Amino acid sequence: MSRATRRRIGPTAGGALLLVLAGLLVLAVLLSLAVGSRQIAPSVVVDALTHGGGSGDAHVVRSLRVPRTLIGVMAGVALAVAGTVMQGITRNPIAEPGILGVSQGASVGVVCAIAFFGVHSPSGYVWFAFAGAGIATVAVYVIASGGRGGATPVTLALAGTAMNALLASVVSGITTTDAGALDEFRFWHVGSLSGRSAEIAGQTWPFLLVGLLLVAAMARGLDALALGEDVAKGLGHNVPLLRILGGLGATVLTGVAVAAAGPIAFTGLAVPHIARALVGTDHRWVLPAAALLGPVMLLVADVLGRIVFPPSEVPVAVMTALLGVPFLIALVRPAPATAGRTRRSPPSPASGRAPAPGGRSAPPTPRPPRPPLRTRSYG
Repeated sequence: MSRATRRRIGPTAGGALLLVLAGLLVLAVLLSLAVGSRQIAPSVVVDALTHGGGSGDAHVVRSLRVPRTLIGVMAGVALAVAGTVMQGITRNPIAEPGILGVSQGASVGVVCAIAFFGVHSPSGYVWFAFAGAGIATVAVYVIASGGRGGATPVTLALAGTAMNALLASVVSGITTTDAGALDEFRFWHVGSLSGRSAEIAGQTWPFLLVGLLLVAAMARGLDALALGEDVAKGLGHNVPLLRILGGLGATVLTGVAVAAAGPIAFTGLAVPHIARALVGTDHRWVLPAAALLGPVMLLVADVLGRIVFPPSEVPVAVMTALLGVPFLIALVRPAPATAGRTRRSPPSPASGRAPAPGGRSAPPTPRPPRPPLRTRSYG
C-alpha cells in the first residue's frame, strides 16, 4: 500500500474534497442529460426539468434521459459502496461485488424468468434478479461457514469463485438450449442503461436505501477490520457480526445495481481505490467519496458509449471494462523502484562499525582471541 493511501485527512480537507466530488457528479448528470446521439443544449435541459415544455428535445430529456441518468446514479452508488465494503470485510484489494456470486446469481434468476416464467420486460426481471442474488449469497456463506475456522475471507472468496463457476454453467446450459431466451438474455446480460424506465428506479430505490443503512451500521468497524481480526476484537467489535452485516449490505446493493442495469464490472473494483487515493483510508471519508465517484464513473462511461460510434451506442458495461482494465493492470503491477539508493542513518558509536566507501557498512572488527584458561594441577 502506498504512502498516499495510508494517510488520513482532516475534516476541512475531507469536506472540501467531498464538495468537489459532488460538483463533478452534478456535471456528469448534466452531461448525461445533454449529450447523446441527439445533442441538447444545457439551457434546454434545465428548462425541460424546471418548466416542462412540449418540444421534442424536452420530451427526450424527460422520458428517456432522466430515467437513464437516475438509474445510472443509483447503480453507481450501489456498486461503489458495495465494492468498498467487500474490500474492507475481506481485506482483499481486488475484491469486487461479484466475488460472492451475486452477479451470477442474478443472471440465473433473469434467465429462469425468461425461459420458464415468460417474463419479457426489464421491470419484470427485477424481482427474479433479486431472488437469484440473495439465494446465491446465502449459498456461498453456508458453504464458507462449513469449513475449518468458519466464514473467513479466504473461504468466502473460494466459495464465491466456485459458486460463480457453477452458476455460469447453469446460465450457459439454459441459453444454449433455448434460442429465444438467449436472444432476450444477452441484451440484459451485457449491462446497459439504455431502455430502462422510471418504473425500475421506483422498484429498486427502497432496496438501495436498506443496503446503505446496513453499510452505515457497520461502517465504523471497517477501520478496525483493516488492522486485523485480533485488533478488531480487542477494540470491542463483533467480527462475525460485522462480516454478516457488511456482506448483507453489499449483497443488497449489488442486487439493486444488477437488477436495474445488468452486470457491470470494474466499477466496484476501481472506485474504492480511487477514493482511498483521494481521502485516505478512514472509511468515514472513503464511503461517501466512493458513493459520489461511482455514479460519476458510470455516467461518464455511458456518455462516452453514446458518442463513440454514433448513432449506435456502446453498452456502459463495455465502456467500464475498457476503462477498468488499464486500471487493473496498473494495480497488479509492482511499484517502480525509487531512483537512487536510500540514504542510511550513520552508525551509532556502540555498533563498532564505520561506513565504508560506496555507502556500504564495513564489516565488524574481529575480536581478539581469548587466552586459554590456566588449570592448576594438584600433585
